[in-house]
Amino acid sequence: MKKIVVVVGARPNFMKAAPLLRELKNEKNLSSILVHTGQHYDKKMSDVFFEDLGIKKPEYMLNTGSGSHSFQTGKIMEQFENVCNEVNPDLVIVFGDINSTMACSIVAKKMHITLAHVEAGLRSNDRDMPEEINRLVTDAISDIFFITEDSAEKNLLNEGHDNSKIHMVGNLMIDSLYFGLSKISNTSKESSEDYGLITLHRPSNVDDIQKLKDILHDLSLISKKLKLYFAMHPRTKKQITKNNLEIGNIELLESLPYLKFLELMKNAKAVFTDSGGIQEECTVLKIPCYTLRYNTERPITVTSGTNRLVNPEKNIIYNTFIENQFDINPNYSLPLGWDGKSSKRIVELLNKKELL
Repeated sequence: MKKIVVVVGARPNFMKAAPLLRELKNEKNLSSILVHTGQHYDKKMSDVFFEDLGIKKPEYMLNTGSGSHSFQTGKIMEQFENVCNEVNPDLVIVFGDINSTMACSIVAKKMHITLAHVEAGLRSNDRDMPEEINRLVTDAISDIFFITEDSAEKNLLNEGHDNSKIHMVGNLMIDSLYFGLSKISNTSKESSEDYGLITLHRPSNVDDIQKLKDILHDLSLISKKLKLYFAMHPRTKKQITKNNLEIGNIELLESLPYLKFLELMKNAKAVFTDSGGIQEECTVLKIPCYTLRYNTERPITVTSGTNRLVNPEKNIIYNTFIENQFDINPNYSLPLGWDGKSSKRIVELLNKKELL
């Protein structure tokens, strides 16, 4: 039996890993060992997601915690090496672009373990973003690339990777989206009032206080025309509280469990975010998404989906919303493989002898 170590470390990883873990649970020739690095760890950002998404308890919990990028990466690498020595896996699977992804990828390859990257090949082409560095490093050393959109294949081929190692499997995030929607299908909308939803967590938006002030200024103006709920990331809450920033009549919410957040999002008239995964979820839900960034590593959400890139600057956010409001892309089409069956396609590939 092939032993597969599945690595998670933060909220987006949980949603990508969950459907794959559920699928692997039924396999006779593949066994999964779940490692949680603890990069994000509080009840609302971690434990509840495991419950909502039906993920088994991790066999290994590394309890890394927060810290600088270098400190966190080093601590994860040291502890993950111990796990690999003990488990001796045939394959390590990592997801997305967080520090845990890069750290565990480096350890796997230093130990000559086959490495698969889920959501490989995505590029923002902005190396000031820590996530972009994590993507580039992980893909540079991966053996198997599971991709979500055509742009990823082009990027990987341009970087010199062998086409035979690149597999279009669709989007695991959407598998979890459909799973979550089935869990809340019998719930009704709590309010008949139209509203929008905000999430912000990128350092480029949140750690730059003037930038954060400008974003909040425009969102406050929008909130006079559309009720806004702000699902607050711990980093963002800390900055707003520490600097006594004005938020107008925006209603603040604590970090929400996945199913609660999904219910709030699916009923929103519009979403304002800097998240990568939410761009994808809004595309499937056909919700106008205003991404407060200069770039996106998920261009298909703009060309085919409901996403609109908006420079995170004073007056630009407000004016863009007033101009477009709840319109979506007239060329909208659901991206290939975003059908809730990505985990099945990945497991089918993992069962092929030539892959492992």
